[in-house]
Amino acid sequence: MNLFSELPATKGWRLVELVSDLHLCEEAPRTFEAFSRWLTETDADALFILGDLFDVWIGDDTCDQPFHRMCLEQLEEASARRPIYFMHGNRDFLVGQEALQRSGMQLLTDPFSLDLFGQRLLLSHGDALCLSDTRYQAFRVMVRDTRWQQHFLSRPIAERAAVAQRIRSESQGRKAANPDLSQWPDVDGDEARGWLRAAGATLLVHGHTHRPGVTDLGHGLQRRVLTDWDFDGPSPRGQVLRLNAQGWCEGPTLGIE
Repeated sequence: MNLFSELPATKGWRLVELVSDLHLCEEAPRTFEAFSRWLTETDADALFILGDLFDVWIGDDTCDQPFHRMCLEQLEEASARRPIYFMHGNRDFLVGQEALQRSGMQLLTDPFSLDLFGQRLLLSHGDALCLSDTRYQAFRVMVRDTRWQQHFLSRPIAERAAVAQRIRSESQGRKAANPDLSQWPDVDGDEARGWLRAAGATLLVHGHTHRPGVTDLGHGLQRRVLTDWDFDGPSPRGQVLRLNAQGWCEGPTLGIE
C-alpha cells in the first residue's frame, strides 16, 4: 500500500521535466535569466520543481517585492500553458497560498508518488533524508512546526530577512570551511529504501545534496539526484532532467551567452 500522496497518471503527457535547487535571488541575474528561458522554451507537458526554487522565502507578504513579483509573473505565464508542480525545499518552505495562487503552481507534499510512463517514481526535495545532519534535522523539525511559522511570520519583514541572512551566512561559512562535497551529509540509504518500499516505487528523484547522478540502492532500487543551478558563479551549471516513454535524458544546459 502506498503511504504517500500521489498524482495519478495523466493521459496525453508525452514529456515531463524536473528541476531543483535553482536558488533564485536578485543577486543572481544570470540564473534568473536561465530560469526564464527554460519556462519560455520548454516543450514539456508538465514541469516539476522539487524545492529551493527561491534562495530564501520569508513569507508571502514579500510577493510584491520587485524580484519576487517578476518571478511569480513568469511562473503565472508559464503555468497557463502547462501544469507546474512545486515542492517546498529547505530555503522556501514558507511559500504559501498567496504565492501559489499568483504563480499558478500546484503544491506537492514531500515525498510524493507519481505514476508515469509505466513506472512509479517517488519525488522529494531530499533534505528530510539526510539523517546524519542531526543539527539540520533538529532545525527542520522546529521551522516546519505551525506555531513556529506563525510566530516567525508575525515579525516585521526586515527582522525576518535579517534572521534568514544570518542562517544563510552560517550555512555558507560551514560549507566554505569544508568545500569537499563528498564530506557533506548525504541521503541515508536505509531511509531512502524504506520510503521507496512504502511507496511501492523503485526510483527516488530528489535534489538538495547538489550531487547530480544515479545511485544504486540495491534490491532493484535507485535514486537520481538533480543538479543545482548557478550561472552567476565561477562554474556555471543548471540542467533539466527530462522523462518520456523512452526513459530519462538530460536537457540542454541553459547557459546564457
